[in-house]
Amino acid sequence: MHDLMKAAVVGGALAFGLSGCATITEGKTDNLKVTSVPVDGAKCTLTNGVGTWYLTTPGNVEVHKSKTDLNVDCTHDGYQNAHQVMVSHFEGMTAGNIILGGVIGIGVDAASGAMNHYDKSIEVQMTPVGQTPAPAATPAPATAPATTPKTTS
Repeated sequence: MHDLMKAAVVGGALAFGLSGCATITEGKTDNLKVTSVPVDGAKCTLTNGVGTWYLTTPGNVEVHKSKTDLNVDCTHDGYQNAHQVMVSHFEGMTAGNIILGGVIGIGVDAASGAMNHYDKSIEVQMTPVGQTPAPAATPAPATAPATTPKTTS
């Protein structure tokens, strides 16, 4: 019975040690660089599901990872308010938890935000007051494939 208890303790410690793989290897935060074009000195607020951060461009900020996208809102005298979104991406390291950490590891990574990440930088386009912002690039509409009419004899 003593050996069974010892094995259970070692197994539990091993499972706990391997859980939260992305939390351990990738961390719970991302370091991001924010720039504004064509002007520096924009005051920016970054917000996601777990917090709010502030910076002046160009600048770096450490944000907590989240499964929600990061909204970036910037203001500057003489420029229109600008808004951009940094999409939250799935962290590939989390797949290792299926093998090593199982449900516990995935739960730890999900709770800590480590299973997600943001791109490392964003450039916010500031438009002078009185000008129309440049339209966002839109994909070309899909065209239907050409069909050949069927003939009957």
